[in-house]
Amino acid sequence: MRTYRELFRTPEFLPFFTTVSVQVAAQTASGLALGTLVYAATGSPLLSALAMFGPSLAQVAGALTLLSAADRLPPRATLTGLALLFALGTGVQAVPGLPLWAAFAVLLTLGVASSLGGGVRYGLLNEILPQRGFLIGRSVLNMSVGTMQIAGFAVGGVLVTALSARGTLLVGAGLYVVAAALARCGLTARPPRATGRASVRETWRTNALLWSSAPRRSVYLALWVPNGLVVGCESLYIAYAPEHAGLLFACGALGMLAGDTLVGRFVPGRWRTRLGAPLRLLLAAPYLLFALEPGVPVAVVAVVLASVGFSASLLLQERLMALTPEELSGHALGLSSSGMLAMQGVGAAVAGSVAQLTSPGTGMAAVAALSLAVTVALAPGLRAGRGQEAAGRLRGDGSPDGPPDGSPDASPRTKETKETTTS
Repeated sequence: MRTYRELFRTPEFLPFFTTVSVQVAAQTASGLALGTLVYAATGSPLLSALAMFGPSLAQVAGALTLLSAADRLPPRATLTGLALLFALGTGVQAVPGLPLWAAFAVLLTLGVASSLGGGVRYGLLNEILPQRGFLIGRSVLNMSVGTMQIAGFAVGGVLVTALSARGTLLVGAGLYVVAAALARCGLTARPPRATGRASVRETWRTNALLWSSAPRRSVYLALWVPNGLVVGCESLYIAYAPEHAGLLFACGALGMLAGDTLVGRFVPGRWRTRLGAPLRLLLAAPYLLFALEPGVPVAVVAVVLASVGFSASLLLQERLMALTPEELSGHALGLSSSGMLAMQGVGAAVAGSVAQLTSPGTGMAAVAALSLAVTVALAPGLRAGRGQEAAGRLRGDGSPDGPPDGSPDASPRTKETKETTTS
């Protein structure tokens, strides 16, 4: 699969793409509204950051308890039900006079459910697309996320002013209902990818199997930590520039869109292994400027440049799929998504705590420096993993270490590395 035309001609991809896009728009607008509502009520950078990104912390609980269901539930019904759950939760957050603790309780509940949604969604993408279509398909979804975030933050900022934050939350709830209808009417009813009963024990067993491979561990850590810390920088936009936060969020989404377009569509395969580390460094380095408290024009340029670095995740996800048995793809991608979102919550908490004691600009620069340090520390393991990855594919176990003894997946099938860049 080499072109966008081929991608959108693939059966079910268009309704899948539209469903995800509408959900991102709903999440973006409602997140901005809730963050604004909490900041207006409390004046706390930490609480406003957690209102937007705190649900990600609950992904840890979901990753430890629910992920085995990602491959054991029918995808269409699960995605429809989760969208309706988010519509209900967002509507509850719009209730006037809702106590702050109750709003955060709803957030945490939705965060736990999100961990299951990520595994179901991206496992289904792996089914819809042919084997060599994952990178370009994931790239287009990321581009959609960028576009919808640009629109969501821009329109959300207008709606917060015109309708109030609670009115914007109700708009977000309505968009979730639309996403549920699109999933129900546009996707084919498919059986679960794996048999057996989902359970906490099975979730732990599969997590241990995925984590047992040294190359996969390095990829997971590189997906989770640098990315999550930089999202901590983004969580302080409201506190840094309350009147221009929507602009900063939209410009960040624009940079992410540009990066995903370049990497997913135009970078040839021989360059992909070389670009990962530079892109992860680019992701954090521009945020060091915020220690100097720059004005909005300089901040916008820094945010756009940094957000191009988010495209490093595409390259890491491609490597993860090359190292993972197909029957565990939904669980593996769900663990990737949950870990990434959980680290985003950690990043928001760390950045918000530093900002609470110092200033928003200092908090952004501090977590950016930490992200750079983690990227440098992980580089040797990722370089070593490239050779081990090739050896694992030749052996057919996706990992030089192999699964734990006695595992029923002692000889799982692995996917070949997907080469989906186009001319």
